[in-house]
Amino acid sequence: MKFVILGPSCFGINLALYLQSQGHEVFGIGRSPRRSEAFNLGLKWEYHQHHITYEPEPVIHLLRQKKPDFIINFAAQGESAASFNQDSWRYYETNCVGLSRLVSHLESPFIQIGSSEVYGPTVSPAKESQAITPTSPYSISKGAFDEHLQAVRERIVPFNIIRPSNAYCAGQQLHRIIPKSLLLGVCGGKLQLQGGGMAKKSYIDAHDLSRAILMVCVKGQRGEIYNVGPNDPVSIREVVEIASNYAGRAFAEFVENTPARFGEDKQYWISSDKIKALGWKPGTSLKAGIGRVYEWVKTYKEDLMRLPTEFEMRP
Repeated sequence: MKFVILGPSCFGINLALYLQSQGHEVFGIGRSPRRSEAFNLGLKWEYHQHHITYEPEPVIHLLRQKKPDFIINFAAQGESAASFNQDSWRYYETNCVGLSRLVSHLESPFIQIGSSEVYGPTVSPAKESQAITPTSPYSISKGAFDEHLQAVRERIVPFNIIRPSNAYCAGQQLHRIIPKSLLLGVCGGKLQLQGGGMAKKSYIDAHDLSRAILMVCVKGQRGEIYNVGPNDPVSIREVVEIASNYAGRAFAEFVENTPARFGEDKQYWISSDKIKALGWKPGTSLKAGIGRVYEWVKTYKEDLMRLPTEFEMRP
């Protein structure tokens, strides 16, 4: 089959590598230049640099020319915490306006990579059928486009929405907690742990997410939403403890507890029963997955040390 990946973040890069390993043809379209060796992970593919919000015409032209079997969309303005700042409108511009304009011109089935954060804080596993209760401009913008797709479903191409839990992988942006903890750990730095790391999230390895995406393409019922995540959430503190062990740092010496960030939800937890019924299940333990990210950090340590570990807004 032929796939196009829009907005190939680190998870899009991992998906492309996985699809190629399964014998599929893949090409990408995104706003950024080709990634450096550390973040490209050895991927060799046809890639076109276009901004889907500001340059929709060449994107639509390419998609019609390539005629892919599936279009998989990772393109989004991300980062919940930053979405509360004065640039919050950019989340709606990209995640709602740009995508709703694009999808109305598509001719191939569309797979939207959404977010489990649209369910808001949870005390039990959230199911796809329950109402969404997003709590940040980021999650509101993601949920709004999900609602748009479902409202216009009879007038657009067949689609699916996949809502992954917090994914991680080699090549992930360095402001994310797993690569940041590992990099600071091996470089002798100190990690500021917001709220003592008490918030809980459900972490999924990018390879498990890639398997789920392909399974939805092949076996999923069009128009349906599929959650993808592990069975149970863990605290951010537990994640950092695993990272500090890999880096050979004593946890008490490595971290500095700081106040919880504004707007942080206490727990994200989703039910993946629906996609498990298709035959999917997570296959990578959190410890093993963080270990793979650790090997990546060690390999590219000198390059990564030169890069910022705080989020930077990009239009």
